[in-house]
Amino acid sequence: MSKRDYYDVLGVAKGATAEEIKKSYRKLAIKYHPDKNPDDKGAEEKFKEAAEAYEVLSNPEKRQRYDQFGHAGAQGGFGGFGGGSMNMEDIFSQFGDIFGGGGGSPFDSFFGGGGGQTRGGRRVQKGTNLRIKVKLTLEEIANGVEKKIKVNKQVLCNTCGGSGAKDKNSFSTCKTCGGSGAVRRVTNTILGQMQTTSTCPTCNGEGSTISAKCNTCHGDGVTRGEETISINIPAGVSEGMQLSMSGKGNAAPRGGVPGDLIILIEETPHETLKREGINVIYDLHVSFVDATLGATIEVPTIDGKARIKLDPGTQGGKILRLKGKGIPEVNSYHKGDQLIQVNIWTPKILNNEEREVLEKLKESANFKPSPGKNEKSFFERMKEYFE
Repeated sequence: MSKRDYYDVLGVAKGATAEEIKKSYRKLAIKYHPDKNPDDKGAEEKFKEAAEAYEVLSNPEKRQRYDQFGHAGAQGGFGGFGGGSMNMEDIFSQFGDIFGGGGGSPFDSFFGGGGGQTRGGRRVQKGTNLRIKVKLTLEEIANGVEKKIKVNKQVLCNTCGGSGAKDKNSFSTCKTCGGSGAVRRVTNTILGQMQTTSTCPTCNGEGSTISAKCNTCHGDGVTRGEETISINIPAGVSEGMQLSMSGKGNAAPRGGVPGDLIILIEETPHETLKREGINVIYDLHVSFVDATLGATIEVPTIDGKARIKLDPGTQGGKILRLKGKGIPEVNSYHKGDQLIQVNIWTPKILNNEEREVLEKLKESANFKPSPGKNEKSFFERMKEYFE
């Protein structure tokens, strides 16, 4: 079954602003939320569909790929590229941005609840996200690369295993909520009695309290540590792009849900090649002798060296192309090209013999410039190429 257009799902126009997209998703999330529609599979599917649409359209890079390539452009196996099925934990993690809380059900904030997520029927906290920068060479960007990065972050306490307790006998059922993790309050209003539910303030929704805290982490369940994380970066990423790895951020207190690791891509400038989108540009400098007589010249590429043929009479500004020698598109088999701009190098110093030869050639009709009336500039030729 084909997916519906994401703009249709959220009920917004294709040119909708980020605020309009967020506002529309907020309404749909409240309308179809599982807390409001228990045991309604249809509402649950619409809830997930809206979350998937928002996950793509709220991200400028994902939205651009979706506008250009449709659902195929939004798909990808890496966390930062969207697409695929979203589980409830992924969806609820969006609510910190949409509803201003720390995740979980948006209805918690309406009725006094706190942030966090649910695990095994109890409320747990979520660890904070981590952001790191990863520098990549042009070769690594073109081919994809696995990076092993040491990250200093909050990790589970080795002494207590993240529980925060001195030992297993240090736990006791919370007396405030009776172990449920939530407290209910009945209020008399002009409309009758109204019952509200909120996270237990004593145990923070965990259902138990600690009588004796761990001596290492002092009850937090986390300590400062270092972890080596393997990051598989797909080919074709670009400067400023952000990738995410779920659960690789800071560990959460008391065995909660770990945060995410956000990876910011930085490109290291290449010594001779320049990137332009998915294409690679190389400035080739040749003598006017080689340009006149023709020559076979070796040029650098991302994959090594390549030999190109310079036809006799090649003019300065001519653009040669090495097909498929550029950068691949992210999550695509399509690759850009390497474009070679020919520049004529003119010597500044001549000996007497060289000067004499050139003086004789100067009078030849073949050495008098006669540019065509419609000769185009380099920038005009580049524009035509990309169009």
